[in-house]
Amino acid sequence: MYDNYYFIGIGGIGMSALARYFKYIGKNVSGYDHTPSRLTAQLESEGIMVHYDDRPDLVPINVDKTFVIYTPAIPETLGELQFVREKGYSICKRSRALGEIASDKDCLAVSGTHGKTTTSTLLAHIFTSATQQKCTAFLGGISKNYHTNLLMSHSDVLVAEADEFDRSFLQLHPKIAVVTAIDADHLDIYGTHEAVKEAFAQFASQVAADGYVVAKLGADLDTSGIKAKVLRYNYDKPCDFYASDITPLEGGYFSFTLNHPGGRIAGCKVGIPGWVNVENAVAASAVALLYGVEPEAIRQAVATFSGVERRFDIHVNTPRVAYIDDYAHHPAEIASAISSIREIFAGRNLCGIFQPHLYTRTRDFADEFAAALSGLDSLIMLPIYPARELPIEGVNSEMILDKVTIKDKMLVEKAQLMDTIKSRKIDCLVTFGAGDVDRFVPQIEEYLKNV
Repeated sequence: MYDNYYFIGIGGIGMSALARYFKYIGKNVSGYDHTPSRLTAQLESEGIMVHYDDRPDLVPINVDKTFVIYTPAIPETLGELQFVREKGYSICKRSRALGEIASDKDCLAVSGTHGKTTTSTLLAHIFTSATQQKCTAFLGGISKNYHTNLLMSHSDVLVAEADEFDRSFLQLHPKIAVVTAIDADHLDIYGTHEAVKEAFAQFASQVAADGYVVAKLGADLDTSGIKAKVLRYNYDKPCDFYASDITPLEGGYFSFTLNHPGGRIAGCKVGIPGWVNVENAVAASAVALLYGVEPEAIRQAVATFSGVERRFDIHVNTPRVAYIDDYAHHPAEIASAISSIREIFAGRNLCGIFQPHLYTRTRDFADEFAAALSGLDSLIMLPIYPARELPIEGVNSEMILDKVTIKDKMLVEKAQLMDTIKSRKIDCLVTFGAGDVDRFVPQIEEYLKNV
């Protein structure tokens, strides 16, 4: 019906996957984003036209043949968004478009306030490498195995990262769903932690009656309205799916036995380090087992998983210096990452660079951020990355920094970051944040490799 698909906010990780999908099936795809990025450059190299000014005149002129998809992160005042509404274009949010694509597939959806990107990407890797049918996958990060956030196939299986932001995941009706965590987050959308939990309960209630909900043991999920069978997973506590015989290996890797209702899979090893990735592997493997993937194929696939860009992404690892980049932007994620770094790089002096994401998140979790970041040896704070938000009076990075208990801490502007790094003796460095701190990663990596 539609020849043209136009994306407002095309550079977002979820939006770019949809753009690639419609390009793959032969549609004319173009779009707008506020700033150029490595991701928008990749889209342009794939033949997708992207512009960076608010230009309604660049929206395809054929209203009847053009479908517009937008991200809720775009401000309502954007001229292009107002234009397509006024002119009567067919328009929907990203989440609804994904829901429509997934509606006639066996949707395997991974939700949770953290852990969902790595878990869904690993699940997609299991199907792609371990089964003939493979899968289509819409991922919330760039897979390091496949260098993309979209996998395409003719399979009935569709793997989706189910995003709770803006209640997006309520557009999905999965066959199997994972719930990794239900922490308080996105309180600018939900208002209260209770409302977050209610949304996850609604999402889980949408899983097919003959399907499964695989929830983290201890996650506060209201199961009263769930029609599907509810199963639990955990790192090492006995439940439906859990790891045992966990043995640390050199470099932060682990070998383990995966226990499941049908038996045990011995000799498992995740292809990326960190204890948290053992737990992510348990969750992804649980879904694959429930769908019918052979245990031995799962064991082999988990071992060849290369991870996700910006998820505990180790860029430099020598006895002299180490550098990790991580997308963590919630206190629980930061605490977990620091725990893993301490385990892998035991005895090293750990310096963290943190860019807070959103004024509301900074306001709502300043104490929790300070507690997590106090696990570092030294801290370099950047100003808040506002994303979709306007400033809130009195809310700034100092709200966190002042409460951090370590002595070696400082606030610097982005323009001063590289000079600050070069002025310090770096042993082990980590960058945290969901904003644009990742743009410094190549510079930091190059410097630390040659210092």
